[in-house]
Amino acid sequence: MSSEERFELAVGLFDEANAEDPRRETFAGREHPKELLYGQRMSTWLERIEPGAPEAVRLAVRAQHICRWKVPRSSYPMNRPGYRAWRSHLGKFHAETAGAILREAGYDGETIARVQSLLRKERLKTDPDCQLLEDVACVVFLEFYFEDFRQEHDEPKLVNIIRRTWSKMSEKGHAAALKLKMSPRARAIVEKALAE
Repeated sequence: MSSEERFELAVGLFDEANAEDPRRETFAGREHPKELLYGQRMSTWLERIEPGAPEAVRLAVRAQHICRWKVPRSSYPMNRPGYRAWRSHLGKFHAETAGAILREAGYDGETIARVQSLLRKERLKTDPDCQLLEDVACVVFLEFYFEDFRQEHDEPKLVNIIRRTWSKMSEKGHAAALKLKMSPRARAIVEKALAE
């Protein structure tokens, strides 16, 4: 099996796992499993931001939310410590789930360990590949999920979230985010967050 065939097999297995998501999102007039659509959006944005990204990053972006519905937010306390604990658990869960799929696809231990490290967001800000993954995740959030998220929270909280999101991104991520089309209200919140 060639390296490209192995990569395509792994992506297909990631997509097959995410296609089991019982939650649905309507996009372009069709219903899609939420995490399947998310993984595809992540891959599309990686190609836009860094077309020559290393294979481990290409795998990690597709597996960023692998089977996330199996660990619902409601399984942790609905407060800040609960959110942090949930996110910490998710990093490990995604890394373990992706690792099992990559082993099934025939990947070596070194590549699997690298993808798992990226999914756990180890060395964010010092590892360029991890930073690239974070940039892609932030841009995908801003383009596809911020508008709905905005309608569920008050402005001070949204401004704070945008500030925290922005601080996680590199200049390359900022440049991509600033080109996004947003509703006037969403754009105003982003501008307010960046001005303060």
